[in-house]
Amino acid sequence: MASRPAKKRKLTPPQSDDEGGSRKSSSKIQKSFLVNAANWDLEQDYETRARKGKKKAKENTRLPLKLPDGRVQHVSAPADDLGSLESDEDWLEGGEDESEGEEAREKRVDEKPEIPEHQQILEAKEELAKIALMLNESPDENIGAFKALAKIGQSRIPAIQKLTLATQLAVYKDVIPGYRIRPVAEDGPEEKLSKDVRRLRTFEQSLIAGYQAYVRDLTRYAKAGRHQGGKGQGQSIASIAITCACTLLTTVPHFNFRGDLIKILVGKLSMRRVDEDFNKCLNALETLFREDEEGRPAMEAVSLLSKMMNAKEYDVNESVVNLLLHLRLLSDFSGKGSKDSVDRSNGAVGPNGKKPKAKKEFRTKRERKQIKEQKALQKDMAQADALVSHEERDRMEGETLKLVFGTYFRILKLRVPHLMGAVLEGLSRYSHLINQDFFGDLLEALKDLIRHSATSEDDTEEEEKEDEGEEAPIRNPSREALLCTTTAFALLAGQDAHNARADLHLDLSFFTTHLYQTLFPLSLNPDLELGARSLHLPDPDKPSSHTTPANTKSNKVNLQTTTVLLIRCLTAILLPPWNIRSVPPLRLAAFTKQLATVSLHMPEKSAQAVLALLADVGNTHGRKVAALWNTEERKGDGTFNPLSESVEGSNPFAATIWEGEILRRHYCPKVREGVKIVEKSLSSAER
Repeated sequence: MASRPAKKRKLTPPQSDDEGGSRKSSSKIQKSFLVNAANWDLEQDYETRARKGKKKAKENTRLPLKLPDGRVQHVSAPADDLGSLESDEDWLEGGEDESEGEEAREKRVDEKPEIPEHQQILEAKEELAKIALMLNESPDENIGAFKALAKIGQSRIPAIQKLTLATQLAVYKDVIPGYRIRPVAEDGPEEKLSKDVRRLRTFEQSLIAGYQAYVRDLTRYAKAGRHQGGKGQGQSIASIAITCACTLLTTVPHFNFRGDLIKILVGKLSMRRVDEDFNKCLNALETLFREDEEGRPAMEAVSLLSKMMNAKEYDVNESVVNLLLHLRLLSDFSGKGSKDSVDRSNGAVGPNGKKPKAKKEFRTKRERKQIKEQKALQKDMAQADALVSHEERDRMEGETLKLVFGTYFRILKLRVPHLMGAVLEGLSRYSHLINQDFFGDLLEALKDLIRHSATSEDDTEEEEKEDEGEEAPIRNPSREALLCTTTAFALLAGQDAHNARADLHLDLSFFTTHLYQTLFPLSLNPDLELGARSLHLPDPDKPSSHTTPANTKSNKVNLQTTTVLLIRCLTAILLPPWNIRSVPPLRLAAFTKQLATVSLHMPEKSAQAVLALLADVGNTHGRKVAALWNTEERKGDGTFNPLSESVEGSNPFAATIWEGEILRRHYCPKVREGVKIVEKSLSSAER
C-alpha cells in the first residue's frame, strides 16, 4: 500500500496584533454576505438605476390650440424654465423676449404653406369648370356638386368669389326645370314612391337648397355693394350679383324664390343714383312685365315697387314710376278698376243694361259634332300644357291695377314735382281702365293740382332766391297744368263718354277756361319748344346752374315739348273725337281769335303747329267761325275782351282776325304758307 505524499506548508512571516484583528472582521463580513445572498433580489438595483443618455421628460402645462381650419394643435412648453434663471432680474429682462417668441411660434403654427394668389385663382377655375361639367352632364347623379360650388365661393379672394357667382349662374340656368318645385311637406306622410320618383325628389330638394343658398349670397353681396358705393378695380362683386339676379329673373321667372330676386332689383331701384346696374334692373323688370303671361310675377313686382316708393316717400327716380307703363294689362285687361275695387265686364251690355242675345247660327249635325270634338281636344290640351286660367289671370291683373292706381293717386295728393309728368302720362294711358266711381275723385285731384300750380307760379322767384344753394327738383307749373288738362280729356275719351252720358255727369269747363286764360303766358314762354328734360344752356348769372342728367335717352315718357302738349289740349277741346259736332260756336270763335293773336309771338315751329290746327278747325267748323275773317259780317256787339275770366264772356264775334295780314309777311315761308292754307279751308267750308 502506497503511502500518501507529505503536504508542504507555506511559511509566512509572523503577524502583528492589528493585522490579525482586521482579518477576523473581514472574514465575518464575508460569512454574513454568503449567508444572506440567497434572500436578495439581484435585479432590484438594475430596475431603479437611471438610464444613461436620456433626460427626464417635463410635464406639458400648455393648453392645446384650435386652428381656423378645425385642427387641434398641441403646443409644447418653452425650453427655458423659470427655475433655470439665476435671479428675478434675469426673469424680468427675458420675459418680453419670451412672449415675442411665443407669438412668433403661434404665427408659424397658423400659417400654411403660402400659395400665390394667381395660382389659387387658376386652381379655382379648373375646379369650377370640372364641377360645372359634371352638373351639366348628369345633375341628378352629382347632387353634392351644388354644395361644392358654394364652398369654393367662400374664399377670401374676390376674383374667386366672382368666378363662383358666374359659374353658379350658368349651371342653374341649365339645370332648373320648367316648373316650380313644391315643398315635400305638401305630400302625404305615408306616401309610397317608386325608386325613380324618390330619386327625382332627392335631386329637386338638393337643387332647391343649393339655389336658395345662391340667392342668399346674391342678396348679401348686393346689399354690401349698396353701402360701399361700388368703388374698386374693375367690376365689383355687387354689380356681378345684380347682373346674375337680373338674368335669373328674366330667364327663369317661374321658379322658386322669385320674390327674393325681385327684392334685389327693387333695392337697387330705391337709390336715386343712376348707373349701369340701375339700368340693368329697369330693363329686367320691363322684360318681366312684357313677357308675363301668368299675372302673378307682375303683381309681386308692382307690390314691392309700391311698398318701396311709399317707404321712400316717393323720393325715387322718375323711370321707376314709368315702369308701370310696361304692364301687359294695358292691352289684355278687359275690366275697369280704381285704387279700391275692380269691376269686370261680362261681355257687351245693351242700352237697357242687359246682355243682348247672340244670334244662333244654323249648323248641321256633323258640324256640331266636329265643334264638340274640337272643344274637348282644346280642353285636354289646355290641361296638358298647364295653362293659367283666365279667371286667375284676371284676378291678378285686377290686383295689379289697384296697386297702380293707388300709387298714382298718392303721388297726385303729395304733388311730387319730378313725378307728375310720369303719373299724368300713366293716367292718360290707363284711362280706359279707370272705374267711373273713381273718375270724379281723380278729376278733383287734377283740379287741385292746377290750382296749386297757379298759386305756386307767384312764389317761384322767392323760392329760387331762398334755395339757391340747395339742389331741389325744378317745377314747371305751366307744364303741369297742361299735363292735367290733357289727362282729363284723355280720361273722358277713355270712358267712352258719348255712350255713357246718363251715367257720367262731368263738367270739364274748368280745364277749358284755365287753358284759355294761359294761352298768352304760354306764347311768351322762352322754353316753349323744349321738353321737360331738354338740355338747357347754363345761365352765366346763376351760380348754381346745372343741366339735366344724361340718362333720358332711353326714357320715352314725358318727352313732349310744351307746344305738343298745348296742341293736344286744344285738339281735345276744339275737335273732340267722341262728339266733334257739339262744340259751341262761342268757344270755337274765342279760341280761334286767341290762337291767331298768340301765333304772332310764338317761334316759327309753334306758329306752324297752331296754324295747322286752325286749318283743321276751318275744315270742320268753317261756317261757325267764318265771320271772324269778314269785317262786314260781324255778329256781335260791343268789344272783344281777350282777358275775360270765361271763354263765352270774351265776346269773340265782336272782333276780327286781323293777325292774318301780319302773318302773311312772316319771315318764315312755311308760316306764310300756313296762313294761305287756313284761308283756303275757310273758303271751301263756306261753299
